[in-house]
Amino acid sequence: MILVTGGTGLVGAHLLLHLLENGEQVRAIYRKPERIEKTKSLFELYKKVELFDRINWQQADIIDVPALAEVFKGIDYVYHCAAVISLDPKDENLLRKTNIEGTANIVNFCIANNVKKLCFVSSIATLGDLLPNEKFVTEQTEWNPENYHSDYAISKYGAEIEIWRGQQEGLNTLIVNPGVIIGPGFREQGSGLLFQKVADGLSYYTMGTSGFVSVIDVVKITTDLMNSEFSNNRFTLVAQNMTFKEVLCSIATVLKVKKPTREASQLLMEILWRVDAFLAICFGKKRQFTKATARASHSKSLYSNQKIKDALNYNFTDIHQYIKEISVLES
Repeated sequence: MILVTGGTGLVGAHLLLHLLENGEQVRAIYRKPERIEKTKSLFELYKKVELFDRINWQQADIIDVPALAEVFKGIDYVYHCAAVISLDPKDENLLRKTNIEGTANIVNFCIANNVKKLCFVSSIATLGDLLPNEKFVTEQTEWNPENYHSDYAISKYGAEIEIWRGQQEGLNTLIVNPGVIIGPGFREQGSGLLFQKVADGLSYYTMGTSGFVSVIDVVKITTDLMNSEFSNNRFTLVAQNMTFKEVLCSIATVLKVKKPTREASQLLMEILWRVDAFLAICFGKKRQFTKATARASHSKSLYSNQKIKDALNYNFTDIHQYIKEISVLES
């Protein structure tokens, strides 16, 4: 049987659907019953709701050791997708406890239960920092602890250290590092917020660059790797390096709404996150802009996908085309 953590999130829900479509037996964990409804809604979106009933759901949290002891019974393979995603400094302790300690628990139970292979869904945020003479971030780019990294990036990097620790203790592991994942549903989190903000009339864009990838590619590549001989390795999953302006305008086009027309300069973003921090302190408001958000929106990082293309001879989905497919699916 296959265990999927994070089955109530964008990647985990799509992974469950893909595994079930291929006849696999799957178990998924959830923290709150209402979270399961989000996954069910995704299955309904794809008109595959009959497959949803085949999921073996068990209530557990990755930081709840006694509950995990029951979850791991009879498990052969594990996809670890569960994580807290936040750029709010107030969530630092939550990020570390869930993403690092939670991953350590998953690794320990995999070892104790002789799991055949563990795949960890990480992030390009952990891939390291380019030197002045380098153009593309690769799997070999070294992490520089002296450079600025968000609490989220640090927590995912700490989680990767736990995966490598498991490898040293004899566990077969894989790490995939997706870029910004584009996919349907889940409008309240991740890339879904891009669609929601554009639909609501977003006026501003930035010229920062990042790597983008469809959730379908992430799921397909991840399962292909788990079914392959590859082990104790990591792969960057990025279809295209694009500016945020390109992505936002592409979304606006398919949604048939006005494109963002005003550039939010780096100076403006630096001012905004400081003002937002002040308002949060004075009035207890939830953070809308953070230092990490401001820096990420103007980052010029380019990511190489050559390693995974060579390993699987994989052709990625074009992001502009996939945005159109999402629009059709959700209409």
